[in-house]
Amino acid sequence: MAEARPNVHRRRFGSALRSLRMVAGLTMEEAAASLGLSGKPALSKIENGKQRVSGLGLTAFFQIYGVESEETRTKVKAMAALAASGKRTNLLDEYKDAVREPFEDYLLLEGLATKAELFSLHVIPGLLQTREYATSIVERSKAWHSKRQVDRFVDLRMHRQAVLTREKPLNLWCILDEAVLRRVVGSPEAMRGQLESLLETTEKHEHVGIQVLPFDAGAHAAPDGSFQLLGFQVGAPVVVAETMTISLYLEEDADVDRYQTAFDDLRTHALDPQQSRRLIQQLIKDNKT
Repeated sequence: MAEARPNVHRRRFGSALRSLRMVAGLTMEEAAASLGLSGKPALSKIENGKQRVSGLGLTAFFQIYGVESEETRTKVKAMAALAASGKRTNLLDEYKDAVREPFEDYLLLEGLATKAELFSLHVIPGLLQTREYATSIVERSKAWHSKRQVDRFVDLRMHRQAVLTREKPLNLWCILDEAVLRRVVGSPEAMRGQLESLLETTEKHEHVGIQVLPFDAGAHAAPDGSFQLLGFQVGAPVVVAETMTISLYLEEDADVDRYQTAFDDLRTHALDPQQSRRLIQQLIKDNKT
């Protein structure tokens, strides 16, 4: 096993193995002995993303940890491939001209996630944007310098939405600040189409939920900005927080717990899904007048 420089994919793979070990009820010492490793430090390196694991080695982990589910094995193998070789998804291959390096990590994590809890303070989340809305957002970001670049990135954003319609779709729960819905992005007609799309998406997909945090909720638990929690079938959740120039991936238990607590508090103080739906419907009517 060769030394590796930890990155988000290696850490996630190590976290997945740690979760499987804990489910199996094994201590690090017990697992290391059963796997034929040279003690707890060797296994610690693997679980912290500092040590690669070969394909044959991974089979041993499955046997020792009693992992019989083929679905779980497949997901862990996919994470191992990403950790070992920097494997790219089909989207990354197709849109490599539009994807900048920091966004690669996010696309790969989004593809592996089974659940996403998202709070947005500024814009409709990319997975729920219409093409017209997305185009206006990308153009005004000034991050792209030609119409072709804008179009390519918008195409990628539209294709990302396939995670909501795949065989086992991403379970998405969004809390949107009321300002997100009232800020007109693009033309009034385009904004109306975006609001109508939100209603249509929640009608068609039970695994997509939307709540609105109203202005009269007052101070709230996330004044610093938007964030999301990505959950996975194996391994711990990851928090993604973005600024204009960087994306932060937070994996420590204390950080994840704090953001989860904030999201749960936002969810409590937001309008429930039906009330949120009625507010969106009213905004559509207002937009027509």
